[in-house]
Amino acid sequence: MRALCEGTPEQKEMAQDAVNRWWLPAVALMFGPPDTEAGGADARTAALGAAVSRRAMAWGIKRHTNDELRQRFVDTCVPQAERLGLTLPDPAIRWNEERGHYDFTPVDWDTYRTALGDDTHWARQRIAHRRAAHEDGAWVREAAVAYAARTDEPRGAAA
Repeated sequence: MRALCEGTPEQKEMAQDAVNRWWLPAVALMFGPPDTEAGGADARTAALGAAVSRRAMAWGIKRHTNDELRQRFVDTCVPQAERLGLTLPDPAIRWNEERGHYDFTPVDWDTYRTALGDDTHWARQRIAHRRAAHEDGAWVREAAVAYAARTDEPRGAAA
């Protein structure tokens, strides 16, 4: 991003376009479901997020909840975006002196659940990409099976 922001006006525009497209999905989806009902999440989603976070923290897989990670991400990215001269596409981003964190627009989890649902254009596109990737990788699987079969033969059997 820094290279783009320090480049030509067209490159800076490319960086801003990427931020505009990816900021909200990153804030919403990179850290998993919410741990609390804050931010418009329904109780079922919040309970699931909280249960998964508690379990992962108990097992030592992670040290912070999804909501804490999301907040840390925002707190880290806002000053970086400012230094780069980029505008984050969230009009609610403001430093909250009382909390010592940036406030930001709560994630609308219903929108993401709908967008990622099984019967949407995006879901069909995701599945098509997965199938294509699986088909494109068939030669690798076939080569691995052939290699395994060749190395499993007793020495001297092929001669």
